[in-house]
Amino acid sequence: MHFTVGKACSPGIMFPTNSTNSIFSTFLLTGIPGLEAVHVWISIPFCAMFLMTVVGNVTIMTLIWKEHALHVPMYLFLAMLAVSDLGLSLFTFPTMLRIFWLDARELTFPVCSTQMFFIHTFQDLESAILLAMAFDRYVAISRPLHYSSILTNSVIARIGLAIFVRTLTVQVPLPILLRRLCFCHSNVLSHSYCLHPDILKLSCSSTKINSTVGLFVVLSTMGLDFLLILFSYVLILKTVLSIASHGGRLKALNTCISHLSAVILFFTPMICLSILHRFGPKLPAHVYVTMANMHFLIPPVMNPIVYVVKTKQIRDKILKLVIKKDQENLKSHLLHE
Repeated sequence: MHFTVGKACSPGIMFPTNSTNSIFSTFLLTGIPGLEAVHVWISIPFCAMFLMTVVGNVTIMTLIWKEHALHVPMYLFLAMLAVSDLGLSLFTFPTMLRIFWLDARELTFPVCSTQMFFIHTFQDLESAILLAMAFDRYVAISRPLHYSSILTNSVIARIGLAIFVRTLTVQVPLPILLRRLCFCHSNVLSHSYCLHPDILKLSCSSTKINSTVGLFVVLSTMGLDFLLILFSYVLILKTVLSIASHGGRLKALNTCISHLSAVILFFTPMICLSILHRFGPKLPAHVYVTMANMHFLIPPVMNPIVYVVKTKQIRDKILKLVIKKDQENLKSHLLHE
């Protein structure tokens, strides 16, 4: 009585119901536990967040692509961050909105494992890009005269390729290993999207290999990236404190605010959730689900806002495009009259 997608078991999720076997061919996603009655209302802010995410990140990507003046390391890394944010949103928000609007909770195993792969892939990409951006800030502050010679376009391209290869190398085995498992405890997942630890909880097979590989992936990517980011900021702070003038120190630190905000937005919910799961008191299910949603949904929304607000060059370019567009519309209107 089990479900599997491998050769060892029959397809379908099976468990006893009233002395007969019920077979399920899908996983069931969960909205926000206890708040099902107001899912339609909850969908309104989530829909707004999704639209803000798409508009904000596409705007930044387009702006950096078109403006040659922004083809410098800091903004090229920002474009990569926008790509990872957009990808993460496209694989999380739609299934959430389907649940809120249509109560469409079913996902087949291939769809679920595909979503899981892309969510964790973009999650790891974002972590690695934040590390690359920390390195960029360190070079800019500690070696300002050699910044452009150290971080050339070819170096940035190699960093981007290394991030991509590392992420695929560690993420590809996860969905492959899932295919060897049988599932018999339940077919109901804890979140509004498929996550690797969540799927493993439903398995009645031995998940020792899967759990070990999953833990290695987390520690060797986000865990290592977080430690290296902290180390880079120790070096940055050491460099800043060696600057003689108070104004110079403030100016140097000010260049790191946007990146620090992105790091805090990305890592804080994940760390808090891990601490609560292991050491915290037993809390209602919707608290854990909300914190997990913050980790996946808030950074893609907030990162474009933070960088637009704190980065004068991007803000000025956006204003320039808006003014240019208004002038073109006015000119077109006058010509038609």
